[in-house]
Amino acid sequence: MEGAFLVELIKTLKDRFAKNKRRHAGIDWSSVQAKLEASPDKLQALHEMERTGGEPDVVGYDEKTGEFIFCDCSPESPLGRRSLCYDREALDSRKENKPSGCAVEMASSIGIEILTEQQFRELQEFGEFDRKTSSWVKTPAKIRDLGGALFCDRRYGNVFVYHNGAESYYAARGFRGLLKV
Repeated sequence: MEGAFLVELIKTLKDRFAKNKRRHAGIDWSSVQAKLEASPDKLQALHEMERTGGEPDVVGYDEKTGEFIFCDCSPESPLGRRSLCYDREALDSRKENKPSGCAVEMASSIGIEILTEQQFRELQEFGEFDRKTSSWVKTPAKIRDLGGALFCDRRYGNVFVYHNGAESYYAARGFRGLLKV
């Protein structure tokens, strides 16, 4: 990534970090920035998270690996990652009205992981996310093998987990990602 572009991305991330201290209590921005500047591949992934509407921010620190955890913190499922079925198998199974892609492949191409149900629930500790949208979450193989996939949203002050056929897609359903730096 080019110098000016890199500077702008880091400034955006730093500003968001400063505005949302509750998400990363006890974490110092200078430590985060040093890791970012040493990880161009991770910066590219954060750029894609930002470009697709995810508003990534630091939500934790993994003591075991020494990595900072970034997560999509946009109020609703990222706009640039909606109207996707769950995975390639689901996309290939559609005979007509195919969406433009699938969540699992898009996450992989960005270089991020789709949130698990537990990670989605943990994100809710920092605010109310997906009050009007929903987000695909990593689906256990035993459910996926039967053709289903899971998604979450927040309604009535609670997190709900639902199922759908993995080939389904909706304008208000996308996915949230997680990146360790």
